[in-house]
Amino acid sequence: MPRKYDNAIVTGTGACGGLGHALASELIASGARVALVGLQVPVLERLASAAPERCAIYTPDVTDSTAMQAMAADWMQRHGTPDLVIANAGVAGGFDPAEAGDLPVLRRMLEINLLGVAATFQPFLAPMKAARRGSLVGMASIAGWRGMPGNAAYCASKGGLIRYLESVRADLRGTGLHVCTVSPGYIRTQLTAGNRFTMPGLMEADDAARELLQRAALGQEHVVLPRRIGWLSRALSLLPAAVHDRLLNGQPRKPRVGEPGSTAIPGLKKNE
Repeated sequence: MPRKYDNAIVTGTGACGGLGHALASELIASGARVALVGLQVPVLERLASAAPERCAIYTPDVTDSTAMQAMAADWMQRHGTPDLVIANAGVAGGFDPAEAGDLPVLRRMLEINLLGVAATFQPFLAPMKAARRGSLVGMASIAGWRGMPGNAAYCASKGGLIRYLESVRADLRGTGLHVCTVSPGYIRTQLTAGNRFTMPGLMEADDAARELLQRAALGQEHVVLPRRIGWLSRALSLLPAAVHDRLLNGQPRKPRVGEPGSTAIPGLKKNE
């Protein structure tokens, strides 16, 4: 029987029209209490206005474990232990391994996309284990399944996250907690708005949010959005590596930081 989530933490809720925003909207509409964790305060305030008595706004850097622990302590003191934690905060951007100036991009992407998930989950694990129930949802990507040209930083962060979630899932077997690895393909968000290449199976954020929550509530451990992009990715992986790489090398690259169409990376220090 599907779970009904009553108490949720959602990071990465600040992006207008993004998946985190859509997830938070769905949960609020369902009657859940929701911690809105993001950096865009006006957007968070609009979300919270739908149910101010059931929402709280937090603006920590998800890579700051002390700030995330303080957020968790405040929420749990006010609303109790969550039964759903969604680590959705993430950044994307092109990467050139020959450019020294792109190394800080790799570092910051790993911090947000990988370490940020660990910092999000950590303060809730002990109380959720004590309650013996709840779901931990990590936002990976099909880009984590295989390295792609021009995308090494993002692929590395999401590939590492997939392995991290596998390990956490193994640690939590038998505790009553459920770990869900979500691998989106292309969802219409700010992160994909600047892409200059074909995005097969492009999905609207609201549709993706509804399907994700439904499948997580059923206890599914791996969710691909949309499902057909997973089939396509697996079919491409059957090609010889050289053929696969030539096909992808013929596609336009994702914009690097500073290029037209690129998205900002919070906390990035390009002069490191």
